[in-house]
Amino acid sequence: MMQFKPNKNLESYDVYPKVFAIGKTATIHIRQLGSKTGRNVDGRLPEFIPGQEYKLMIASLEGGRDNEWPISADMPVQPIVCDENGNFTFEHTFTAEGQYFLRFMDAEDRRINQFPVFCVDKDLVGRYPFRGDLHLHSCRSDGRQEPEIVCANYRRHGYDFLAITDHERYFPSLDALRFYKDVPIELNILPGEEVHPQPVDGMREPVHIVNFGGEYSVNAMVEGIATNSRGTDPTVRSLYGECPPVMTKEEYDELMKKLIAESDVPEGIESFPAVCCKWVFDEIHKANGLGIFCHPRWISNMVNVPERFTDYLMDTKPFDAFEVLGGELYYEQNGFQALRYYEDRAKGRNYPVVGSTDSHNSYESYEEALICSTIVFSPENERKALIQSIKDYYSIAVDTISEEFRLVGDYRLGRYACFLLKEYFPLHDELCIEEGRLMKQYATGTPDEKADALRVLEVLCGRVKKQREKYFCF
Repeated sequence: MMQFKPNKNLESYDVYPKVFAIGKTATIHIRQLGSKTGRNVDGRLPEFIPGQEYKLMIASLEGGRDNEWPISADMPVQPIVCDENGNFTFEHTFTAEGQYFLRFMDAEDRRINQFPVFCVDKDLVGRYPFRGDLHLHSCRSDGRQEPEIVCANYRRHGYDFLAITDHERYFPSLDALRFYKDVPIELNILPGEEVHPQPVDGMREPVHIVNFGGEYSVNAMVEGIATNSRGTDPTVRSLYGECPPVMTKEEYDELMKKLIAESDVPEGIESFPAVCCKWVFDEIHKANGLGIFCHPRWISNMVNVPERFTDYLMDTKPFDAFEVLGGELYYEQNGFQALRYYEDRAKGRNYPVVGSTDSHNSYESYEEALICSTIVFSPENERKALIQSIKDYYSIAVDTISEEFRLVGDYRLGRYACFLLKEYFPLHDELCIEEGRLMKQYATGTPDEKADALRVLEVLCGRVKKQREKYFCF
């Protein structure tokens, strides 16, 4: 199952590369996939005849129609001959960022077909699109499936990276990571948790915060649910076996009271949530993680975070990224959060955005599964690179609640992501389907089925990387 509808040309033609670096001459191939070179049964000729000459127009989508915008339009035309197999190969240097059409015409300038491609500016050269989820749950907190099953199901739907972020528990993400440690897969499984600080003298911190990719657990820094569930050994509290010592509840209470006494929280803002939020985000930063401010517009009787407090966080910005799209279907959450993001941009507030499913069931039969994701433009699908790329504003949130996807984020990245979701990710997702199914077979099968899955995964591993290198001319 492909989550994004492909351009119909993807069924009949392979165009590669699809993405080019600005100012760099690229060799472009257009290959017919199974088309006949002779007449079809009904007498029709194929679109392109071997040996025949055509006109190739390389047209900038952003330039407008040449007959109406003669100054802006960018539409050079050149003759091109179809080779003996019905294919084309040519060189071109793109000089401006944006989408282009490789438009083929006959001698009378009638359009035969066209193929979209994209040129990126220098800062995006070497940055590949990786789609992932930074906030989701397993049955180790309030989800439905084991961590390894969640990973398999998400990979089957084209996700390149994810972190299990169970409530108050970091160790489930380590369980998932270690389960597949020796399995040859291209899904990047990261550590993570949803942090819920303990109350102090009846005061609660209700803001939901995700520690994405952090090297140790913030929840497990204090005695409580996190440490009672799996213990205090550093191997279950950290990625590398190194983490701060566990505080007693009394030590934690004293620390929070001290921070409140030293704080300068403005009048009208609840002191404990403000101080505790900052402490959590600071600890995530110490753990080299990404601190995500999650779904303030989630409605549980009332909105999870009052507007006044959200404004305070947007002004002080202790977080690294805002979860502008999350795991609810009603407009009052994601719709209002998207409106806030654009209004904040207009006011001069700027922050990276991400989209996550916050799913508690990873099967597509669950209506809230697979409803959001994040595309990160990163040099590689690796923890530190992904985190830094998000911090550097190279991410965009993807809304797949409705049949047609929607994007929230930077306009420039949105144009690029829209192209990729139609022209690249459908092909990418076809490869991920196979890997995800085999991951589930490895996780749930008989000994023979596990061995078979492992053998096939060893053969398949590396295909997504090769495909990426094929379609991106960097």
